Amino acid sequence: MEMKQMQSAEELFQAQSHLYSYTYHFIGSMCLKSAVHLGIPDIIHKHGQPITLNELVLALQIDPNKSGYVYRLMRFLVHSGFFVTTKIDGGKEEEEEEIMGYDLTPSSRLLLKDTVPTLSPFVQAMFHPAILHPPEFLAEWFHTNEPTPFHTAHGKSFWDYLSQNQEFNGLFNEAMISDSGMMNLVIKDCKPVFEGMSLLVDVGGGKGAVARLLSESLPHLQCIVLDLPHVVENSQDCNNLKFVGGDMFQSIPSADAILLKLVLHAYSDEDCIKVLKMCREAISSKGKEGKVIIIDIVINEKNDKRELTESKLLFDLLMMSVVTGKEREEKEWKKLFLEAGFSHYKITPIFGMRSLIEVYP
Repeated sequence: MEMKQMQSAEELFQAQSHLYSYTYHFIGSMCLKSAVHLGIPDIIHKHGQPITLNELVLALQIDPNKSGYVYRLMRFLVHSGFFVTTKIDGGKEEEEEEIMGYDLTPSSRLLLKDTVPTLSPFVQAMFHPAILHPPEFLAEWFHTNEPTPFHTAHGKSFWDYLSQNQEFNGLFNEAMISDSGMMNLVIKDCKPVFEGMSLLVDVGGGKGAVARLLSESLPHLQCIVLDLPHVVENSQDCNNLKFVGGDMFQSIPSADAILLKLVLHAYSDEDCIKVLKMCREAISSKGKEGKVIIIDIVINEKNDKRELTESKLLFDLLMMSVVTGKEREEKEWKKLFLEAGFSHYKITPIFGMRSLIEVYP
């Protein structure tokens, strides 16, 4: 009986730790936000070597009396894998204490503002109040008739908010460009996907970050970026890249292939089917040689590691909170393709959270 009680107590305390960990997850997010806002990754990078706590406080122009607080912030960020501590040779053998310095990790290198790729704009956009507030209204939203928690929080749709708020619109576009910059790492591996094509339409391509990468890597390929007029305004055509203002629900230019990068996950099944039918019509003149190329998340809890699955599921909850979309399992993608009139598809996981999906008539 005593052993059972001990085991039960141990399980309860483990459950308490688990519960507290997720209760305080938001503090970890705010610590990351603080590091980006303060420019800590860039300060360490510019220092050229591991930086001591005192040097970091000096570079941050923070009152030395707050050194202890900076230490506690960095202790958590080191624990979370954003920075690493390393011993610094002080050059004095009589030094009683080891001198430790902070250095970058692969995660914090992605936060450097002047490097490529950088995810600093993406992280900053995700911490904007427009994104942060809707999840707070999830519980209330379930008892309303509003289409998304974003409506509950802001009184309008995400897309209306985006078009009416220039500051957030600019931040969001920069975020999408920074995310697309990661494509540079895999574009060479994707080249066979675009072989034999002369014209591609990047639907919902924003400021053309991915299309520009493709047009530079594949000079024979003509690329058209289709997005809403206010998104593509002031975008300059060049060589084999052209920008067209339009609505993907109304019309998509004819092409050999249609590209949809992180577009469909923002929409409901009904809207996705409408867009996919438009895509199928746009490639109809190419017969079986035409295809739709989708770069998006495919949830695969069976094969993915736990951390990757958690990131995908959090993305799904973001889509539920902000727009009418969702992250889909393969069976859900298949259902969309068949209902839109396509015959078959091929899914290729690429690095990170995304998969490349080729869909055929």
